[in-house]
Amino acid sequence: MTKIIVTGAAGFIGSHLVEVLLKQGEEVIGIDEFNDYYEPTLKRKNIVPFQNYPNFKLIEGDIQLLDWQKLLVDVEVVYHQAAQAGVRASWGNGFRSYTERNINATQILLEAAKDAQHLKRLVFASTSSVYGDAETLPTHELICPQPVSPYGITKLAAERLCSLYHKNFGVPFVALRYFTVYGPRQRPDMAFHKFFKSVLQDEAIPIYGDGKQTRDFTFVSDAVTANLAAATIPEAVGEIFNIGGGSRVVLTQVLETMEELVGKQIKRNHIEKAMGDARHTAADVSKAQKILSYQPQVSLFEGLTQEWHWVKSLYS
Repeated sequence: MTKIIVTGAAGFIGSHLVEVLLKQGEEVIGIDEFNDYYEPTLKRKNIVPFQNYPNFKLIEGDIQLLDWQKLLVDVEVVYHQAAQAGVRASWGNGFRSYTERNINATQILLEAAKDAQHLKRLVFASTSSVYGDAETLPTHELICPQPVSPYGITKLAAERLCSLYHKNFGVPFVALRYFTVYGPRQRPDMAFHKFFKSVLQDEAIPIYGDGKQTRDFTFVSDAVTANLAAATIPEAVGEIFNIGGGSRVVLTQVLETMEELVGKQIKRNHIEKAMGDARHTAADVSKAQKILSYQPQVSLFEGLTQEWHWVKSLYS
């Protein structure tokens, strides 16, 4: 049994990761501050199933205020999933929570990690937002990052801090740049969750811009598999990997798939393009395929079906 910490354990990806680790019989310490960026009751719902596991412990608190020296004593793996998410909310007054939760919190964790005797891996959840409007599609990891949102800037800064602590102190980090992760428990501010909820309430869904933007969508179980590989494969240490869904889809195409699923036409409300949204994202995942044996398993149709069932049960 490995002792593992998952930060952001009650969040979307974090809770799926905790679930898989517990089923594998690992000892998991979940850390979450249940902040109000979105409805905390949703996060509490995410972790209800874990309370029955004797090898699960939940710590409620701010990463910056915890005693990491003590927490990391015999921990072998840290999955650092906690972050202030969301591109559009990162402008203006909201920015400070991004610097605090994405940069400062990560630095505090890294400071403690450099002295942790048993730590074998720190897997950092990064994002395709570091690329911004990448010149090259699909985008590979060596392309110069050019974030187009304050959120992307803070995630890139945190990723670079991980690299510094790796080079200077040997902190065994791996960074995963997620491309639009979706599936059950997706945050309510994310597109698919919003779309399905609007369908249930018979409202028009908001489309930013012309709907011709493309995204590489990644089902949550594929993101979890990538995390597990990043934590165990020796060659992954010090590396950065794109984690994408393997298929690039135009937003209007996604809506057609959704209509097929829900069995009716979806009303659309076009609003102007949002600041900080990349026009296109597409992941070159060949590095992850080679080193992590990463191979996305879940098709968009199958993944959307699972999310639709979940959204229905959430709001029924």
